[in-house]
Amino acid sequence: MVHTVFDVLAAATSLTVTWLVFSRQFTDRARRVERAGMGYALALITGAVLGGYGLGSLNLYLSGQSGLSRSILGALGGAIIGVEVFKKARGIRGSTGLVFVPAFCATVAVGRIGCFLSGMSDFTHGVATHLPWGHDFGDGISRHPVQLYESAAMATFFLWALTRLRAKEPFFLRHGFYLMVGWYGLQRYAWEFLKPYGTVVAEQNVFHIAALGLMIYAFVMIRGDEEEKVQHA
Repeated sequence: MVHTVFDVLAAATSLTVTWLVFSRQFTDRARRVERAGMGYALALITGAVLGGYGLGSLNLYLSGQSGLSRSILGALGGAIIGVEVFKKARGIRGSTGLVFVPAFCATVAVGRIGCFLSGMSDFTHGVATHLPWGHDFGDGISRHPVQLYESAAMATFFLWALTRLRAKEPFFLRHGFYLMVGWYGLQRYAWEFLKPYGTVVAEQNVFHIAALGLMIYAFVMIRGDEEEKVQHA
């Protein structure tokens, strides 16, 4: 119940933030997504659902648990794949993701608090720790509150992104989405070392691999766009 409440709160926060940021400023960015049509939305939603439940459930299986689970990391990766395939098919060039930056950051920052309050059942807790801020999620063991680490990391990026949007910084306006994806991948990769998940290779779990993929994607897209800009200068 607690997790559901925070999921709803996260959704409401992301919608409100998106409206406040893009309703008066950067309306051209929002309209660019609108012009892509329903196919864009369908590709995004389909990718997010398949990626979210696919990666989350795979992690459960590899960790020796049964059932379905969803992952925000998988949802982001799946949405990116779906949209990039759609854009390639439609011949749409350039980033269309800036409009989603504040919303995604707000969703993670708020939603992870719900994960933290849900205790052991959410399976997002960390491994045991003797650090003073360790938290007992109900099993008598002091653990890393990795949900709060991730919440703080994305709240920090959210605040920084707002300053860049307010300043209308050209580099951020071009690559803000990729910067967010890279940052999310980086911080998520770090926190995965503090989670009790089953590993795949070299002490890396599936989320490590997916997070690394996001970082590579962000680097490649920024580099490609900058090289194209220089060529057309």
